[in-house]
Amino acid sequence: MRARAVLTPAASATWSELAWANERTSPIPALARRSAKTRPMPSMTSTGGDGVVALKVGGTGSRDVATEMKRSRMAQTRAAAAPTKPMTLARRFMWTGYSLVPGTYPVNVKVDYYYAARPPEHAAEAALGAVELGYDGFFTAETQYDPFLPLTHAAQDAPSLELGTAIAVAFPRSPTVMAMTAWDLARQSNGKFLLGLGTQVRGHIVRRFSSQWGKPGPRLREYIEAMRAVWDCWQNGTKLSYEGEYYDLSLMTPFFDPGPIKHPDIPVYIAGVGPYLSNLAGEICDGFHVHPFHTVPYLDQVVLPAMAKGAAESGRSLDDVERVTTVFVMTGRSDEEIAQAMEPVRNQVAFYASTPSYRAVLEASGWDFGPQLSGMSKRGEWDKMPALVSDEVISEVGVVAPIDRLAATIKEKYGDRVQRVGFYTMGGALMEDHDALREVIAELRR
Repeated sequence: MRARAVLTPAASATWSELAWANERTSPIPALARRSAKTRPMPSMTSTGGDGVVALKVGGTGSRDVATEMKRSRMAQTRAAAAPTKPMTLARRFMWTGYSLVPGTYPVNVKVDYYYAARPPEHAAEAALGAVELGYDGFFTAETQYDPFLPLTHAAQDAPSLELGTAIAVAFPRSPTVMAMTAWDLARQSNGKFLLGLGTQVRGHIVRRFSSQWGKPGPRLREYIEAMRAVWDCWQNGTKLSYEGEYYDLSLMTPFFDPGPIKHPDIPVYIAGVGPYLSNLAGEICDGFHVHPFHTVPYLDQVVLPAMAKGAAESGRSLDDVERVTTVFVMTGRSDEEIAQAMEPVRNQVAFYASTPSYRAVLEASGWDFGPQLSGMSKRGEWDKMPALVSDEVISEVGVVAPIDRLAATIKEKYGDRVQRVGFYTMGGALMEDHDALREVIAELRR
């Protein structure tokens, strides 16, 4: 049984901030924040989830823009704010929303490497690097490249890693095609493959993949059931017979049957945002990819209750479903480095918050700026949108902490809400210091 950390709301300070209790901190003035220069919104590519928009913003801005932004923002902040001690920016925004009950501890998590959008032939080198840094898993996404081919390279050269898709788009492939790809990867990885599926959105399914669309949640349920029927046929010799509203499978001859494998119970994870897919994950899946645009209130009010309800409906518990997410990390060794790391996240959050499909995430925290951002996006005012996203907002969506407190802050924020984390953003300071990154990963795992 996994150890659980009990969390309760905190009205003021928590033990995560006790080390800073005697430090004087000053808020960043809104005028200074809104006056700071920000880069234009980068390009956008859809990555799916819950049958609604789930988008990834590419790029982090040029060094020149970042430098200009840093000078502008920090100069105005210093001019308007009272003198502060070093690292007060990180101390102000370190996670303090929930406190751990005395006698309990943050839960150790697995840490996953997310392979960037690169050709498959670079995956082996990346996987070996992930092993050296201490990562547990190696995940790919379906964006510019096929999500499965890199995993064959990683499985060959880094057999200690768990491998997974986060995610592969389900509907353009038949359940039988997906079942065969997963079967081969489960065989090659010696049972370490985790199949992560997503629904994508109507526009991409219909116009990019020329596939059928309709009720993505119920259709994904059938997709998983049909795929498992194929696996059962191959492993146990049962007659292939699956009939549903969307999928009908009834033929499997010996010539097309690959036969049993050593590890046939392939874990199936799905990605989602809203309650339907959260419920579905709890009911029939082995894991759930929580969208990176989330907050603890949204997890507690929407995602986890829906997962628990689904699990109870099938005689399971929430502990039977592994929760996975990536974290917007804003870190550094100085206020300047942390402030610089916050700006790409501010841009990303501004875009997500402008999308009506994510409005419930804002509402869970009492934020009402979503409609205004939506209007600005329709007018093409991308460069003005980040000014509406406060430091408090991005610190609640992501994690702000100095490098030496980063792992503890992530664990204190999530408690036992998730069991696997990756870094959606990292910031240059940590990305360039492998020794520091290795220590952060080790601390998260222990």
